[in-house]
Amino acid sequence: MSTGTLVLRSARVVTPEGIRPAAVTVTGGTITAVRPYEEAPPPGAAVTDLGDDALLPGLVDTHVHVNDPGRTAWEGFRTATRAAAAGGVTTLLDMPLNSIPPTTTVAHLRVKQGVARPAAHVDVGFWGGALPSNTADLRPLHDAGVFGFKAFLSPSGVDEFPALAPGDLEAAAARIAELDGLLIVHAEDPARLERAPQRGGPRYADFLASRPRAAENEAVDRLVSVSRRLGTRVHILHLSSSDALPAIAAAKADGVPVTAETCPHFLTLTAEEVPDGATEFKCCPPIREAANQDALWAALADGTLDCVVSDHSPCTTDLKVPDFGAAWGGISSLQLGLPAVWTAARRRGHTLADVARWMSTGPAALAGLRRKGAVEPGRDADFTVLDPEAAFTVDPAALHHRNHVTAYAGRTFRGVVRSTWLRGRRIAHDGALTEPPAGLLLERQRSA
Repeated sequence: MSTGTLVLRSARVVTPEGIRPAAVTVTGGTITAVRPYEEAPPPGAAVTDLGDDALLPGLVDTHVHVNDPGRTAWEGFRTATRAAAAGGVTTLLDMPLNSIPPTTTVAHLRVKQGVARPAAHVDVGFWGGALPSNTADLRPLHDAGVFGFKAFLSPSGVDEFPALAPGDLEAAAARIAELDGLLIVHAEDPARLERAPQRGGPRYADFLASRPRAAENEAVDRLVSVSRRLGTRVHILHLSSSDALPAIAAAKADGVPVTAETCPHFLTLTAEEVPDGATEFKCCPPIREAANQDALWAALADGTLDCVVSDHSPCTTDLKVPDFGAAWGGISSLQLGLPAVWTAARRRGHTLADVARWMSTGPAALAGLRRKGAVEPGRDADFTVLDPEAAFTVDPAALHHRNHVTAYAGRTFRGVVRSTWLRGRRIAHDGALTEPPAGLLLERQRSA
């Protein structure tokens, strides 16, 4: 944490009130003032002038699979947080599965924290898991500071994290409502998936048919019903099907505590462009058609969707075999989410203020991270410095995550992250990371 006074000046500071020239004063790692650009800095302050580079709040990514420990060959806290910092992400929340052990008891949480603490280049928090067998563990995990509880309605892909059957979902949702906790859900209906054709093979069209929109739509309807009846705060993860948007919008209009996210790959990639055999594009739920993508963008614009997060779910290269039925499902994008989304957003007439709202303010609000998510006094001095006009072509070898497999290889994006700042300390500059790691472990903030 920076202990002196620092001033960052930019012609384009993205604040809650809009984008404007400003000078941001930082003391003790906290933003203490946002003043006019031309105003003289406080005596003795160190001044960094960013010129025309945009100053955004540090991104908050609430959907990251770090896989550490247990599947550290897939990813790890050191590599994941390096990728995050290089991509302008200053806070991430780790998903409770794909690591061994999963974060389903307090003892398992402590194992995760012990591995993450010395390795984190950015601030890291943890989701707990809701399993059929661990309802009694939910309160202890909540009291230990997890940010909420993840559940699957369909198979998760790993044996140690089974899905919730309808009765299990009711029990978990009721307990989480008692805690005023947050239930976050992979929403695909297992019966619909079982009835869908499961052909396997290299054809993307066959894979898309195996994960139909109806599976998402019916699962979302079930979750809205649970939230409406029990009052549980429910968040729908990685929404892919635009057909589910009316149900979410109607629930919100009725005051049902339901929120939803989508991901960069659903906003920037389309089914029509996925080559057969290219399983680096495989994820569940899947990348859908261009018309579906248009509806997701409209839902971001009107507030039906609350945030954009990566669902960074990496694996070793050998698991991406050219058979969509057999390959591991997950897209690696932690370092690339901001330029991917900004490139598409600017073409659609959106601004950096919109992107900051979707990728920083919204996720911070979801997790209750009151010190994150905006450039305003009282918040942590977490910043992303972006050259919005600069272009680059994605070279997988230049990425910091452990396995250099990404659906974005060879794509050209606008928006180069020049530097990333965590509590007033620059932790990344032109892709190079500072040492030692400066990230802290976060716990859920109790209600004021």
